[in-house]
Amino acid sequence: MSEIDIQHINKRFGKVEALKDINLTVEAGEVFGLVGPDGAGKSTLFNILTTLLLPDSGSATILGMDIINDYLQIRRSIGYLPGVFSLYPDLSVQENLDFFAAMYKSSIRDNMNIIKPIWDQLLPFKDRPAGKLSGGMKQKLALCCALIHKPSLLFLDEPTTGVDPVSRREFWDILKDIQHKGVTVVVSTPYMDEATRCDRIALIQNGNIIEINTPNNIIANFKGHLCTMPTSDIFGLMKIMDRFELKCNYYPYGEHFHIVFYDDIKKALPAFEQFLEKNGRVHGEISSIQPNIEDCFIELIQMKL
Repeated sequence: MSEIDIQHINKRFGKVEALKDINLTVEAGEVFGLVGPDGAGKSTLFNILTTLLLPDSGSATILGMDIINDYLQIRRSIGYLPGVFSLYPDLSVQENLDFFAAMYKSSIRDNMNIIKPIWDQLLPFKDRPAGKLSGGMKQKLALCCALIHKPSLLFLDEPTTGVDPVSRREFWDILKDIQHKGVTVVVSTPYMDEATRCDRIALIQNGNIIEINTPNNIIANFKGHLCTMPTSDIFGLMKIMDRFELKCNYYPYGEHFHIVFYDDIKKALPAFEQFLEKNGRVHGEISSIQPNIEDCFIELIQMKL
């Protein structure tokens, strides 16, 4: 039996369809990522799965329990780190952890094996008010509190948003350690680079799941031939791209312009270079590159349109 089994979940807020016929499963021991931009529906789905919100239709089971009929048992069996820091800012690190341990009739000592790598980093700050911690330390404390009762399933809603890059990497290393201790981890993120740290991912956009697969398989299934070039006039170039006759997809990527060709690259690339010259566009060297998850996400969205 899957740890999570979602069947045809739908949710609407007024005229906005937040979730549209969501179907997915999460297996025991996975780090499963729900990956998509802000407003895609990630938090809405998490709120339903953690029994904080009712779906309009559809069903889901968590650890074999129904999200509606068995919500109290589910709440005792899972860990949940919401997207907004929700601990008591005036209580110290130690006091917050003691409070959550008491709520679950547990103790730090009883569960030190699962929280020790995180607790060791928090120990020097154990008397500091939680509200005065850095963003990364706040998330580590929240993670400790979510794990204090040894849940077999852990939900983390955008846990690294607003956290510096070093702390983000450290946080994902901690998640892998938690996975190795037998906890199934379900994490949502808007950061495409974090998708590669997951065993499987679901790409979500506008309430729709557009792909579920391993990160490697999603990249391997990229359909086109991706090229990049530096240019100082990205948006000027985008305005004229509808004149280019060959089938392609294109988008800005930092200070570079990414273009995906779907014709033979030996034909498409010279044609594109001639197109740039004809339109007087100055650019750097055009290079072929391997797609990443973000490139794949953009391609999959374009294919759905």
